[in-house]
Amino acid sequence: MSRIKSFCKQIFAQGINWFLVILSLALVLTACSPTEQTPTQYVVDDLGRLVAINGTPQRIVSLAPSNTEILFALGLGEKVVGVTDLCDYPTEALEKEKVGGYYGPDIEKIIALEPDLVLATDFHRFELIPTLEEQGFTVFAVAPQTLDDVLESIQKVGKITGKEEEASGFVNEMQSKIEEIQELTEGLGERPRVLYVTWHDPIWTVGRDTWIDDLVWIAGGNNTFSQYFESGAMVEIEWVLFCNPEVIITSSWPDVYEWAMNEPALNVTDARQSGSVYTCDDNLVQRPGPRLVNGLEWFAYFIHPEIFEEPEGS
Repeated sequence: MSRIKSFCKQIFAQGINWFLVILSLALVLTACSPTEQTPTQYVVDDLGRLVAINGTPQRIVSLAPSNTEILFALGLGEKVVGVTDLCDYPTEALEKEKVGGYYGPDIEKIIALEPDLVLATDFHRFELIPTLEEQGFTVFAVAPQTLDDVLESIQKVGKITGKEEEASGFVNEMQSKIEEIQELTEGLGERPRVLYVTWHDPIWTVGRDTWIDDLVWIAGGNNTFSQYFESGAMVEIEWVLFCNPEVIITSSWPDVYEWAMNEPALNVTDARQSGSVYTCDDNLVQRPGPRLVNGLEWFAYFIHPEIFEEPEGS
């Protein structure tokens, strides 16, 4: 009987030793695997796709100038390894590896950069996103429509990159500037009719459910075609004359502003009669990113120069 007890004690001791060895090995492997330290999170992107984010991304490729601006605003510039040819802000973005144009990025270049996160847009949903996902890459789409969507998108980017606190602080700053302008315009009675022109031949403008429509309203204006269209739309010159805008703001393409200033048919509009024709930097109003608040300041000045001073800078 004593021999049996002694044998059992040896087996038990050996079992404890093996258990300790296995436990130690598991702890070492966990410490060596950074993705295990940060659990996988599942976040719905702007296309309604549930995307698995494994750990904290360390190599990020941005496929839109607005995405690049968001990443740098959140202090993620060092983790950005690739951008498009159009990503020109901040200046540090110019030094990053280029993966081609916004409309036709080079998939092979993207793959060669070995990103663990690719920030795409709505434009890339049909071909680029599926192709990259088939190759095993994590792709998150940032595709806001309204100003509120833009703020939410910044929050989402912060969440999936480990910069949630920074994103909340940045969004709060943007929201404060928006509310500051809104407080001065929300009590206005009649709002000037505002036409925003993205292109002139043919004439392209914007409707409701767009961040530009939001900028016009917050700045104290009434988007001329808000009641007719949900998003971007092509319109005839006769329709513009019928709506008779009191303020015309164009994109910064030289031909568009020149058209707005010199098109004879527009002579009868209130905007031309009062000299209320302006142009605004596209990068401040057509990129759904952090600088939209700067575009809002310019819109407020164009629409209500009696209330707002000219913003600093161009």
